[in-house]
Amino acid sequence: MAKVEIRSEFCKSCKLCIMACPKDVLAVGSKVNAAGYEVVEMKEGAECIGCASCAVMCPEAAIEVYK
Repeated sequence: MAKVEIRSEFCKSCKLCIMACPKDVLAVGSKVNAAGYEVVEMKEGAECIGCASCAVMCPEAAIEVYK
């Protein structure tokens, strides 16, 4: 299982990463960053395959995927 790390200070909640994920492991969370955006996070118990589609789609480079 892979791990998705989202740098909350860069996330603008555009949801492009959520739409790009083939396994639907990401969702908008309840945490708000300093800029006032709700930060994307991994869903509880989600099974990430490490494809990094989310990281590629993120215009803010806020996502790192670790296998």
